[in-house]
Amino acid sequence: MSTYKITEIVGTSPVSFAEAVKEGVKRASKNLRNLNWFQVVEERGLIKEGQVAEFQVTMKVGFKLED
Repeated sequence: MSTYKITEIVGTSPVSFAEAVKEGVKRASKNLRNLNWFQVVEERGLIKEGQVAEFQVTMKVGFKLED
């Protein structure tokens, strides 16, 4: 039997939503062990001077708790 934990993070990127997901997972993996999956909860962005300046993705990430 296993137990899992879910936490919410926000990834950002100046390039795309997909890159924001990748950056968020990459960064979370430095602090959280045993990451197994992610779920995009929300996508939004930052506008500066009439241009898209940043893509932001709120994600839930799940990981297995160590025994």
